[in-house]
Amino acid sequence: MSTPTTTDPHGPRSEEPADLAPLVLTEDAALTEQLLRLCAAVGTEPQVFAGVPPGWLWEGAPLVLVGDDQAERCAGLARRPGVLLLGLDLDDCDIWIRGVQLGAEQVLFLPDAQAWLLDRIADAVEGVTTPALTVAVLGGRGGAGASTLACALAVTAARAGHRTMLIDGDPLGGGLDVLLGAEAAEGLRWPDLVAVRGRVSGTELVRSLPRPHGLALLSWDRGETSAVAPEAMRGVLAAARRRGGLVVLDLPRLLEPAAAQALEQTDTGLLVVPAELRATAAAGRVAAAVGMRLADLRAVVRLSGPPGLRSTEIARGLSLRLAGELPDDTGLAADAERGRPPGGRGRGPLTRFCAAYLGEVLPTDDERTAP
Repeated sequence: MSTPTTTDPHGPRSEEPADLAPLVLTEDAALTEQLLRLCAAVGTEPQVFAGVPPGWLWEGAPLVLVGDDQAERCAGLARRPGVLLLGLDLDDCDIWIRGVQLGAEQVLFLPDAQAWLLDRIADAVEGVTTPALTVAVLGGRGGAGASTLACALAVTAARAGHRTMLIDGDPLGGGLDVLLGAEAAEGLRWPDLVAVRGRVSGTELVRSLPRPHGLALLSWDRGETSAVAPEAMRGVLAAARRRGGLVVLDLPRLLEPAAAQALEQTDTGLLVVPAELRATAAAGRVAAAVGMRLADLRAVVRLSGPPGLRSTEIARGLSLRLAGELPDDTGLAADAERGRPPGGRGRGPLTRFCAAYLGEVLPTDDERTAP
């Protein structure tokens, strides 16, 4: 293990990416060794300081890990979020008093809390703030247009400047990269990630994916289909959500284990239902299955051909809130011929629906940053 880096309070502030490195305050060699090991596991090197740190260092670190040997010395510092008090003696009851005096968010004991602390350090290094809003899109029947809507939502959000990731959760759907004209783009696809287990770095995930039209895309390729394990879906989606902004999921109607796992991390969903009697009947089964895992599921009624069932009647029959209607968009076929993605024109009924829906569900303080 390398010697810890000690910060000089009188020296210049580093301009390196270590701005997101945790601050460790302790003179305890055993505790320092444990914390260095945890930080190395997530690819960062902490700033280690013995004694009371200068104000800029205390206030600027994304996470402050205070050893119990320094708790009393640091108790007079300004209160701030992200301060954790670390002890090694489970029988020391007075540490809770010192935690209150320090203004610590948590009191942790190592090595017992290593797994939890590892996640917290990784969050700090990745700059995690508000998790992404996650929207799942499903079809009420085959060919309802769910994949088209999912792509249009992602393209519209990215054009508006929102950090956006589009995840293809349907292994039999043909690949969203084809809809986006990105089948030849370099980057990882699901077959490269089906064996993922545990925590995934959101930053590294985005760097490894194709990025067509200003969004990060995780799609399928044209090779032999492999099932995504629920653990892989959980880890990948959690990493995507930690990046903030918007995550759009295109999910199959049949909720195999990975799709069911994805719904566990979904905030809201859209069920695309053609305005037809048989489509509505089929959508009822999908709505019942999805509704067991997702409280906020809304109907999107796709209008085509002669007048059919009214949208309000369809939504009422499905016991869903009506998110809106999608009139027949004759320009979609022409867009596909020109290699333009759904929503890529920036106009038309599909784009108008996406813009209105995103304006309703995205937080007003959403971080508008490229992926």
